[in-house]
Amino acid sequence: MSKIAFIFPGQGAQYIGMGKDFYENEKVSKEVYDLAGKTVGIDIAKLCFEENKHLDITEYTQIAMLTTEVAILKALESKGIHSDVNAGLSLGEYAALAASQVLSYEDVFRVVRKRGIFMQEAVPVGGAMSAVLGLEAEKIEEICKQVNGIVSIANYNCPGQIVITGEENAVKDANDKLKEAGAKRTILLNVSGPFHSAMLKEAGEQLGEVLKDIHILDFKTPYVSNVTAEYVTQKEEVKELLKKQVSSSVCWQQSIEKMIKEGIDTFIEIGPGKTLTGFLRKINRNVKVYNIDKYEDLDHVVELLKAE
Repeated sequence: MSKIAFIFPGQGAQYIGMGKDFYENEKVSKEVYDLAGKTVGIDIAKLCFEENKHLDITEYTQIAMLTTEVAILKALESKGIHSDVNAGLSLGEYAALAASQVLSYEDVFRVVRKRGIFMQEAVPVGGAMSAVLGLEAEKIEEICKQVNGIVSIANYNCPGQIVITGEENAVKDANDKLKEAGAKRTILLNVSGPFHSAMLKEAGEQLGEVLKDIHILDFKTPYVSNVTAEYVTQKEEVKELLKKQVSSSVCWQQSIEKMIKEGIDTFIEIGPGKTLTGFLRKINRNVKVYNIDKYEDLDHVVELLKAE
């Protein structure tokens, strides 16, 4: 019997039209879009399905991505497929919380709408992020400490791919030093701010205030925290971890390795794109990984799982 993890991508995988085929073909998915729109006062279906300039703006991206991921999740669960643990990269962690039934759907939509606004408003002038390819994490950590200014690791994605974040000049200085140290490439990312850096701490504090009024439910399924790369099973831990997550490194590779160590042998990426599937194949090629982005993926993945 397979042990299954549902994993959810973060900001950056969004595209116009994401989730539309689920909306049109699955009643449970349409209900998610309708509930999210009613909860946050935005036409989420229109935001996701029709050409617009808002989808790539953080305060809208986050609620759109979350809604799409939960809509696909509900369609998968309606086919009788359930997980043993959940995890998501950055924003995707909120879909994992919904999958673990730690937050009600209404509350998770409200929190992420606020998170997107706070992160958009807190973005300081002069922030940057850069992907670093082909250099081990320990060397990158060491070099970041040598640079003047704020720069640190934002994402431990997979072997050979790490993202750094911080003040623009510090990130550029770090890039030069990292290339001298043997990095194959450094790529400045087209993002609206230095996410998962100390520069976003204020947004985390604001989110913490919102979370004070949110009711954390008893766990149905554990999830793995970006901050600690550990299983979370105690509801008392959730709010502080989510507050820290905004400005802390995303320990994604470590999270995947933890789940595999705990016996997970099958991963299902739920949401737009195949980013996490690509990471997983670089982390461990001995586990199964599927992704559900398009409606046609749903029955295919369900058939494969039920045939095991």
